[in-house]
Amino acid sequence: MIFRNNSKVYVLDGGFSSQISRHVGVTADGDPLWSARFLRSNPDDVIKTHLDFIRAGADIISTNTYQASVDGFVKHLGLTENQSVDLIKQAVGFAKRAKDIYKDECEKESVQPRDIYIAGSVGPYGAYLHDGSEYSGSYAKNTSKESMEKWHRPRIEALIDAGVDILALETMPCGKEAEMLASMIKNYAQIPAWITFSCKDDRSLVDGEDFQTVAQRCWEINPEQLIGIGVNCCSPKVVGNLFKDISKGIEPPLSLVTYPNSGEKYTEEGWGERDCDSLDTYVHDWLDLNVKFVGGCCRTYAEDIAQIRKKVDSWVQKSSK
Repeated sequence: MIFRNNSKVYVLDGGFSSQISRHVGVTADGDPLWSARFLRSNPDDVIKTHLDFIRAGADIISTNTYQASVDGFVKHLGLTENQSVDLIKQAVGFAKRAKDIYKDECEKESVQPRDIYIAGSVGPYGAYLHDGSEYSGSYAKNTSKESMEKWHRPRIEALIDAGVDILALETMPCGKEAEMLASMIKNYAQIPAWITFSCKDDRSLVDGEDFQTVAQRCWEINPEQLIGIGVNCCSPKVVGNLFKDISKGIEPPLSLVTYPNSGEKYTEEGWGERDCDSLDTYVHDWLDLNVKFVGGCCRTYAEDIAQIRKKVDSWVQKSSK
């Protein structure tokens, strides 16, 4: 499997919702579909946003489907179930279109293009509920694994059918849903995947479970298919401690994934100032911990990915000597 090359580090994209706001002129914050609404209203801007990240140096771009679901599109866009599945597939098509534009640009400039891969973004069930429970994982107490699986299955199958290279099972707030997904995707063994969690501090998931315990459990459920495990949508300050010694007793060591927020904190008044160094300053330390996939999440933009690209390239060059 190509993504199991232990010498390769992949640069991910940044916060899709943040970057696309520069094109559409409005923020998706507060919308029950979040930036997935733009799949219907602003498809050209979706393509432009993917292209921004590719040009900045991303090797892997994620589809604009974090908060996309069949039930959500039926409820909030008035689509039929078939139309909803088609819209999720179109999201993959928009990412493919950005890849094609990039390749055409490279050909015109006689530049060798990088290989670009598409990750199908799969956010948690709680994001669909639009009641804030995705930030605590509280919905898992009253939602069965069977219900969550039934909700996830059509969106995951749509992404796979449309040709994603990876499944990005991301921002999971609780072990119950993550473990269900780790087991469920065995039905689609041809597609590699990573699982990333949402953490409230440098030890715990937002629902209070121990991060390393849950992460290792998910890995044990499906070690053949998972190409990475890690965290996203958290402060960059906590990543190092979350990953420290996570592979103790595990051979080969876990391939780690991280794409944190900018370090700005969100309050009822909106986003506040960054309370840490810029994200790229942490990259070398993360790579030393066996991070193989690194990018950004909320409030990170194309220029942040460009800085991460520089840090990854310098680390790779240094480590190869």
